[in-house]
Amino acid sequence: MKRILFLVAFAAILTACTKDNGTYAEITTDYGTMKVLLYDTTPQHRDNFIKLAKEGYYDGLLFHRVINGFMIQGGDPDSKNAAPGQSLGMGGPGYLIDAEIGAPHLKGALAAAQAPNPQKRSSGSQFYVVQGQPLTDAALDEMERRKNIKYSDAQRQLYKEIGGTPFLDNDYTVFGEVVEGLEVIDKIATVPTGDADRPVEDVRMTIKIL
Repeated sequence: MKRILFLVAFAAILTACTKDNGTYAEITTDYGTMKVLLYDTTPQHRDNFIKLAKEGYYDGLLFHRVINGFMIQGGDPDSKNAAPGQSLGMGGPGYLIDAEIGAPHLKGALAAAQAPNPQKRSSGSQFYVVQGQPLTDAALDEMERRKNIKYSDAQRQLYKEIGGTPFLDNDYTVFGEVVEGLEVIDKIATVPTGDADRPVEDVRMTIKIL
């Protein structure tokens, strides 16, 4: 019960901070369903995700890159009919999205993948969901110095309590957050993986806008 109450508070804090109106999506897998809030503060990423989801673009795609303690990544269209062991991670819809960087990479953050580029533009379809690990005050202090970031008290507390990947802050666009189903991230993150961190057994998704 204590953990449930904390997760409710977590969602409420971040939703209040981003001042979003409430566009939600469901990412369904064999390991459970994650309900995500899409941020109004990242309208290009939000609208693109909604468009692709409504077109069924994501349905049947894989979480093709899974690293326990870090994140789970999917959205590569080449993964839909990929052969076992096939290298993945380079596919997309043929366009990039301009960066809308701002929100932190707390556990449950929904963020856009990117190939390294000076403008930090995002993949048109690939995304990752942060798992991460809890941080100490000392680690957060060092991250603030290294990346010229100042975390709010609420963000700092959440990084310490539920964790995240702050080393990605200010470099990748976070455009949403998991508000229900954080445990699904942990389940997927622990599946056996092979070359290039691809799960040995396919982890497929479907996404719908609520």
